[in-house]
Amino acid sequence: MSVKGTPALLRTLNQGALMQRLRDSGPLSRAQLARDTGLSKPTVSQALAELETVGLVRAVGPAAPSRGRTALLYEPDPTAGYVVGIDIGRAWIRVAVADLAGTIIARSDTPNKARTAGAVVRSAAREARAAVKRAGIGWKRVVHTVVGSPGVFDPSTGRLWHAPNLPDWSKPGLAAELRDALTPSTTIDNDANLAAVGERDFGRGRDARSFVYVELGTGLGVGIVIDGELYRGARGAAGEVGYIPLPDGAQSERGRLEEETSAAAVVSAARKAGMRGGLTAKDVFDAARGGDKRALAAVETTAERVALLLATISAVVDPEFAVLGGGLGGSADLLVPRVEELLKQLTPLETRIEASELGQDAIVLGAIATALETARNLVFTERLGARG
Repeated sequence: MSVKGTPALLRTLNQGALMQRLRDSGPLSRAQLARDTGLSKPTVSQALAELETVGLVRAVGPAAPSRGRTALLYEPDPTAGYVVGIDIGRAWIRVAVADLAGTIIARSDTPNKARTAGAVVRSAAREARAAVKRAGIGWKRVVHTVVGSPGVFDPSTGRLWHAPNLPDWSKPGLAAELRDALTPSTTIDNDANLAAVGERDFGRGRDARSFVYVELGTGLGVGIVIDGELYRGARGAAGEVGYIPLPDGAQSERGRLEEETSAAAVVSAARKAGMRGGLTAKDVFDAARGGDKRALAAVETTAERVALLLATISAVVDPEFAVLGGGLGGSADLLVPRVEELLKQLTPLETRIEASELGQDAIVLGAIATALETARNLVFTERLGARG
């Protein structure tokens, strides 16, 4: 089927098709691009020349020797722009900087000591700019930034809802503050959703069509991937499972299930079982690995709540598997066997559980993956638009 349009539109469509093919399968020669896209060799040559002139593609050397003239291979120029991914949690601010090929060129993990929303924004911006500087590029070369945090972003009001673990994070104007401190092109997304994208693109979900990512740590969140795409729900609140009522019917403003599967809940359960001293969830799990019966009791309580959650999710989503991530997900060696046993008692539905492959990097890598698509489109439009 032929496509009708102005010469400028057709040229842009052709260039876009070549860029996408190079991202999917590059490096490729002119002849390979012509075969793959159905465009004529002269059209491909002209489009590549224009894309190379504006810095969107680059020649990377000759193809393997063969009879006749040696062909040049082309790929998208990864230095045409850069993206920043930021994971803002209550305890840590994690930053990654990547080129347009998705190669991470700088990383940082910094304790989050801020006690106000404004201080959190300033800390995130400071760490992001420091990481970009370490990468050896100027801040103006950052095309797009994605910020991951707890909560659900409402674009109509510019506010984040359901984020009790960060100070005053639902205040009006927060999104504008982040854009002013970072880049004009900055988006905010739910941390569990980004972690699911990270696992989909870089981790356990690479070969899966449908799975869920369960973020267990300071809070509780779930990212849902169905047919390879992140499912957000009608209002962006899909996966806010902390508000699932527990069987006793009791419910707090924050959500009982979130309270009882958090890192703080692990410590609380350990104290009830008789453990003393300055405890963290990691301390409890380490003690459980050593056979401490009080710590094992606390782990059992956590496993019961996680199993209840996964039984509920499985009945609704029927995923291929569930990925356990976040701070508590790092103790999957203890949680997974017991959760799987409990699930068999709770439901006849099959629910396979996997430990996160990305660990604490899942959110920030998901932010990078999300930022890349937007950044590539922005760079493509801006560079060709500037050329006129």
